[in-house]
Amino acid sequence: MPTILIRALGALLALIVFAAAPASAQKTLRVALHSDLKIIDPIWTTALISTHHGYMVYDTLYALDETLNVRPQMVEKHEVSADKLTWTFTLREGLEFHDGAPVTSQDVVASLRRWAARDTVGQKLLSYAAELSAVDARTLRMVLKEPYGLVLQSLAKSGSNAPFIMPARIAATAPTDQIQDATGSGPFIFVKAEWKAGEKAVYLRNPKYKPRAEPASGLAGGKIVKVDRVEWIWIPDAQTQINALLGGEVDLVEIVSPDLLPLLAKDPAIETRVVNTAGRQYAMRFNTLHKPFDNPKIRAAAMVALSQKEFLDANVGDAKWYRECKSLFPCGSPLESTKGWTDKLTGDAAAAKKLLAEAGYDGTPVVFLHQTDTSGHNNLATVGKAQLERAGFKIDLQPMDWQTLVSRRARKDPPAAGGWGAYFTSWSSIDVLDPVAASFLNAACDKATFGWPCDEGLEKLRDRYSKETDAVKQKAIAEEVQLYVLNYPTHVPLGQFTTPTAIRKNVTGLLTSPAIAFWNIEKK
Repeated sequence: MPTILIRALGALLALIVFAAAPASAQKTLRVALHSDLKIIDPIWTTALISTHHGYMVYDTLYALDETLNVRPQMVEKHEVSADKLTWTFTLREGLEFHDGAPVTSQDVVASLRRWAARDTVGQKLLSYAAELSAVDARTLRMVLKEPYGLVLQSLAKSGSNAPFIMPARIAATAPTDQIQDATGSGPFIFVKAEWKAGEKAVYLRNPKYKPRAEPASGLAGGKIVKVDRVEWIWIPDAQTQINALLGGEVDLVEIVSPDLLPLLAKDPAIETRVVNTAGRQYAMRFNTLHKPFDNPKIRAAAMVALSQKEFLDANVGDAKWYRECKSLFPCGSPLESTKGWTDKLTGDAAAAKKLLAEAGYDGTPVVFLHQTDTSGHNNLATVGKAQLERAGFKIDLQPMDWQTLVSRRARKDPPAAGGWGAYFTSWSSIDVLDPVAASFLNAACDKATFGWPCDEGLEKLRDRYSKETDAVKQKAIAEEVQLYVLNYPTHVPLGQFTTPTAIRKNVTGLLTSPAIAFWNIEKK
């Protein structure tokens, strides 16, 4: 019998054993998350829900702990040559995929190459690599063309897209195509047979997962699963999510709108807390391929027309949970700076209208992709529409759910043929901490993420940052990037916010991390 068939039968048998267990003997955690899961490829998309899925079923070489320090995960040890050019990594013993196959360095190499084809951090890392190869089953080697200061930070990227490790046979899928097989080596097994987009996704504890010995911290450490089954129940309405939590139909609601918090405060069986303490940054993303935002001067006019507070008031509401921040990099982070931005994000319609006229705007409508179903984000496009229209822009607002938007934004077609002009989203603050990490600053043309900015000057600045190890000099380069973006805007930061998560008190062990983690959670 072929080896691959034996492995498939083994994985199927494990699922059958779980399914056959009496319901009363299983501990099932039911959660309502911020979005429906429609895409199970966390490398193809940067959608946060797909990243959450990734952390369920895959593992990573390194990860960030609760204090954002880099910690080894699948790696047992690494060595660096004296000239800082050769990095050798040794995998932990006993790592195994859900289908029973051992995790090998060949799987890691294939996974990193596919990740680097899509991710801005991965692209930059492998642009410095002269060699990435498997030495033996547990050893891989990366040889650099010149020293690079962000090797471990890149491999520990913990937001979208994280460098998840998958079998080489799956990683061989073209980066432009979505994978359909969610076989990983992570702490949970995805039950594809029970996945119903628009309804639920199901994960079972991986009985063969080998956690690290250290305590869990952030997305690092020992990923010990203490429930048998996790069900992601899709409930599109925020009020209905809260009702389900109050009624005990779900155990956790990932994002609670501040105006619904008083309802939860009345129930002694429920508590709220912020899981991602670093918070998130709202952003409007330009499509630089088509009119009118192919003109950087028109994009610059939009940066003046927009004002953060209206976005924050409409989408967060309570000022306790948000912060205005005229900095390209998050306020509170080492690279925070308002240099050059005092006259931007003012909401000055008259000034923006003047800039728009000088830029030669001809009235071409901007197609706004408007997500309607994601709590805390569903009023972004409507606020942006009103602000830009006051400055003289014409806006074509097109409502859709978030997962439809995720698919639509990948299209390079002209707006009139199903493409787009701008969309709104948010990034975890750890995703936008510096010029290399911030995906929206990637200006590598076709290799850039959705919006596809193309600018050699910005790329040279990002290269300079990636080679620099002195913190003072890094800060100076980051400020150069911030000033450069005033003349070549790639996106507009629209303020920062944190979101409370609500959980029933019989559920304990929820970790502080940039992406919600379902290991370490115990349901009593």
